[in-house]
Amino acid sequence: MLKIILSVVLVLMIVGCATDAPTSKDSGAQIAEPEKMQPEEIAEQSMASYTDISVEEAKTLIELDPELVIIDVSPKYAQGHIPGAVNYYVGDGSLDAAIPDLDKTKEYLVYCHVDSASILGAQKLVDAGFSDVYRLIGNYQAWVDAGYEIE
Repeated sequence: MLKIILSVVLVLMIVGCATDAPTSKDSGAQIAEPEKMQPEEIAEQSMASYTDISVEEAKTLIELDPELVIIDVSPKYAQGHIPGAVNYYVGDGSLDAAIPDLDKTKEYLVYCHVDSASILGAQKLVDAGFSDVYRLIGNYQAWVDAGYEIE
């Protein structure tokens, strides 16, 4: 009797292994193939960045480009800021909310009162497709230390 049971189990195992079973359930729905990016697009995205500039370079940029948009991304805007700056605090989502309305053809100077916020703010602009983004090295304090005008 044992020989018969073992023979039946062996036959079932052989037949089961030889059968082409589907490897996944097919619901019949077509899955869209993801878009493929060209190598130059991948390189462009990974290399997209802002430019760190000194306080002297920032002053020159402000003087030479009257269309320059100066963005203070700090919560301390009311305590003092670079003349002409607008305040889009990065920490409360103000910058994210403003980005769709900003002109991508203009140049932007981003600063804060601490590096982490200005780095984040400048990178958010770059990630949103802005190409001319500058970040003030030393931020607001560097501007004050240089003796430049503040509001």
